[in-house]
Amino acid sequence: MRISWSPHQSPALVSVRQPGWIVTLNRPRALNALSTGLFRDLNDALRQMDDDKSKGAIVLTGGEKVFAAGADIKEMEDLSFSDAFNTNFIASWSATIPGVRKPLIAAVNGHALGGGCELALMADIIYCSATASFGQPEIKLGIVPGAGGSQRLTRAIGKSRAMEIILTGKTFSGTEAGQWGVAARVFDENTKCLEGAIDTAAKIAGMSSVAVKAAKEVVNKSQDLPLRDGLEYERKVFHSLFGSRDQKIGMAAFTAKKKPDWSDE
Repeated sequence: MRISWSPHQSPALVSVRQPGWIVTLNRPRALNALSTGLFRDLNDALRQMDDDKSKGAIVLTGGEKVFAAGADIKEMEDLSFSDAFNTNFIASWSATIPGVRKPLIAAVNGHALGGGCELALMADIIYCSATASFGQPEIKLGIVPGAGGSQRLTRAIGKSRAMEIILTGKTFSGTEAGQWGVAARVFDENTKCLEGAIDTAAKIAGMSSVAVKAAKEVVNKSQDLPLRDGLEYERKVFHSLFGSRDQKIGMAAFTAKKKPDWSDE
């Protein structure tokens, strides 16, 4: 089933498929150029999905030909410093996704450049086709990444590679994304990329939602905390799960050699 998510006449399309929601960016004539309007409705959709107990994971894609070729330059070319600063321009683009508790999988085909690369990097897992193209070409426009590219990309591939990419505006391929640890899996065919993301979303949705959210939380903390603090945080979350029904269900099922029937409690 496919429904259009358009509370604000949005350029975003939400495609619903069990067991997860598939969000498809739908500005094909503009190569899915990102704008404040698109992110407003994308964020609204993600918040609704995150609250929907029937959906265990979310897949984000731009389709088979392009993920998002960058930001909509027409929206920003005439901005002054005071315009950008006083409105906190672009902050809303990354305001919601970091707070989504369900796993978000980006299925990337074609270009994921500038804001498109930043959007993909906000996901928990990236799958891409071998011919996908990633990059932060903002330097060619006289600016720098503004939605997390300089921070998330550097954490993913290291300072030297990130410097080269951001200072020159060069791109890197889906194959390189897999080799460098940006992408978890790389597919030879574009159609297989989305299929792989959907398959992984289904596997995640078959787990205890309590444990899934806890697992996502502790992995994300590894990006923010020093090792000692991260280890302590992980152990506290580990201990806390012994208060969940699903810990009892999971361990009893393992002992009985049966498939667990999760309560999500």
